[in-house]
Amino acid sequence: MNPALAIGQIIVSIALVVSILLQARGTGLSGTFGGDSSVYRSRRGIERRLWQFTIVLLILFVLFSMASFIFAPTTV
Repeated sequence: MNPALAIGQIIVSIALVVSILLQARGTGLSGTFGGDSSVYRSRRGIERRLWQFTIVLLILFVLFSMASFIFAPTTV
């Protein structure tokens, strides 16, 4: 595996985990089982930008994974 691809994939994966954890809406068991009062609402402001940033990170992670698969050395 190319070291640049591996480092890029690790950095993107850490950023993806952090961005997902920042989006936590409900806290505790009430949020887990639907006790949150805002069941459906639109994202606005920084919450929307964080959602879009998470999607971009997800796409980058998939691209890094595909690139590392394509450029992996073949053993014959």
